[in-house]
Amino acid sequence: MFVSIVIPVYNSSVLEEIVERIEAVFAGRGDGYEILFVDDFSPDPAVWPALAALAERRPAVTAIQLTRNFGQNAATLCGLRESRGDVVFTMDDDLEHGPEDIPRFLALADHDIVIAQFARTRHSLFRRAASRLKGEFDWLIVGKPRHLQFSSYRMLNRVVVDGMLSIKTPHPFIPALMFHVSTDAVGLPVEHQARRRGTSNYTVLKLLRLVGQAGIAIAGISFAVAAWVIYRKLVYRIALQGWASLFAALLLIGGMLLFGLGVIGEYLIRIIESSEARPSYFVRRRSRGGAAGQGAGADGTAAVSSHPSIASSTRS
Repeated sequence: MFVSIVIPVYNSSVLEEIVERIEAVFAGRGDGYEILFVDDFSPDPAVWPALAALAERRPAVTAIQLTRNFGQNAATLCGLRESRGDVVFTMDDDLEHGPEDIPRFLALADHDIVIAQFARTRHSLFRRAASRLKGEFDWLIVGKPRHLQFSSYRMLNRVVVDGMLSIKTPHPFIPALMFHVSTDAVGLPVEHQARRRGTSNYTVLKLLRLVGQAGIAIAGISFAVAAWVIYRKLVYRIALQGWASLFAALLLIGGMLLFGLGVIGEYLIRIIESSEARPSYFVRRRSRGGAAGQGAGADGTAAVSSHPSIASSTRS
């Protein structure tokens, strides 16, 4: 079995250790493997030279740099498109996902999708609460089995990867693409490792989309006020007259309208961008097998020359 490991990179400082630990995992196995680092335009100028140096020293390492920050989903999709493995792993770049669990994933290779399940995560309370709320929406919208939690540490077989890559969208959401192709998914309990260095690149603004935030906040306040008014009416037979009831009604209606407009606006933006056939990412350069290179990305992506004087791009 040939194994591909896709790792989106954003300001990581533990790249060498990641490679060493992956090499140690495969040292006693007969499986071939490749490691694909996708630099999502890290602000730290030391990241790309470190990745390029790793690719020059390690034949199994491929380094890819995007032209700007497109987000983790787009960077992951880039790595999936570049991968050649019979199965493809995705994992984070901060060693919260232990490479030593890879053989346990491979033992479940008869399933299409294997997702790491963390019994206890080391994230903040807010992020855990936001992730749990998001999980309920994923169950309703994406079709994720309710007993599974989403994690960026996962294993996909080639059929699923090829199916995901056949779906054209400028806003790739990896879990939605996965479960659109296959529902043969199982969870694998693993330990959530402590972050070795730095802090999470996820912030409140990244966890919650800007569009519709005001509507969600106002709708939440209005629901609380309306529930209070109804509770007083039913339990204490007290009906609030005048501005209080009017205020609750206005908040409820205004919040729902603003939230609805935010959702509609988001979908309109996505429809327009989809009609324009925008690629979800652009590759600036690659360093593969000891030699740096550049070229057109596959399937609608574009590669841009790394020379600063050349601003044009070509579609493949």
